[in-house]
Amino acid sequence: MTDQMYVIVVMVPSGAPFNRVLIDNAVSAVHGKVVDAQRVAVPVSLADHREVVKFLIDCPDPEILSSQLRQLSDQHRIDIALQSRLSRCRPYGLAVFDMDSTLIACEVIDELARVAGVGAEVAEITARAMRGELDFDESFRTRLALLKGLDARAVDVLAEQLPVQSGLREMTTTLKARGLKLAIFSGGFLPIAERLKNDYGFDDVVANELEIRDGKVTGTIVPPIVNREYKAEALGALAGRLGIETDHCIAVGDGANDLSMMALAGLGIAFHAKPAVRAASPIEITHIGLDGVCYLMGHEGEFAAA
Repeated sequence: MTDQMYVIVVMVPSGAPFNRVLIDNAVSAVHGKVVDAQRVAVPVSLADHREVVKFLIDCPDPEILSSQLRQLSDQHRIDIALQSRLSRCRPYGLAVFDMDSTLIACEVIDELARVAGVGAEVAEITARAMRGELDFDESFRTRLALLKGLDARAVDVLAEQLPVQSGLREMTTTLKARGLKLAIFSGGFLPIAERLKNDYGFDDVVANELEIRDGKVTGTIVPPIVNREYKAEALGALAGRLGIETDHCIAVGDGANDLSMMALAGLGIAFHAKPAVRAASPIEITHIGLDGVCYLMGHEGEFAAA
């Protein structure tokens, strides 16, 4: 019986309709049973923007149910996660995050390219790289070369006006209160990642160095490139230094270069992700903000009566 116990977390943004009958019907369709349902507390600052409900279910066929729940999620524009009870209650100790289009609602290299007058060209390459259609290293070299000669002050200006994702402050505050270490693993640039680290209390940063000489971006690669493999290796290395098992790590990202670290972590979350990343990840947050990460972490006594 215990092996069949799962938790469904429904995260509803303001304005989206939700009827729990949708969940009851989906569970019944796979011959499962809803054992308990509870509302989840959300941060006070987001109380008017979120409704979160968790369901404890007995489910003999989670794969079919997961597929049905994803269809419901897309149809009703709400986030629905299906988690085994055991995985939900792991003692997570480290959470790592991609930066561009995950912690912030833009791609830094695209924004810098726009200032440099090559925005459309670079944005197209970035989009294809994040979808996994291009080799990341080669695309990064090409994009960075197009920034050659850009005034370095453009980086400082962007750092002052970063469009952070909804729920970022609430998420970092909550995870740190639960004792997690937080890190940024970015294929973007170190100055921007360091700014987020300082502003939001991240503990560690891995990102690409942006070479600047005489106040200008050189367009030259400073190795190593923080690519898909490097992110996964960095997760393993940081977890090892902290004495945390990778099963007790969370990895959140949106692009193809995040897939390996997401697969290595005990909880990989596709956040506002590209189609290929959504398809590869059983857990996703697409319709609410980063605070959604917090609702995916349970504890042993959360369904005390069950």
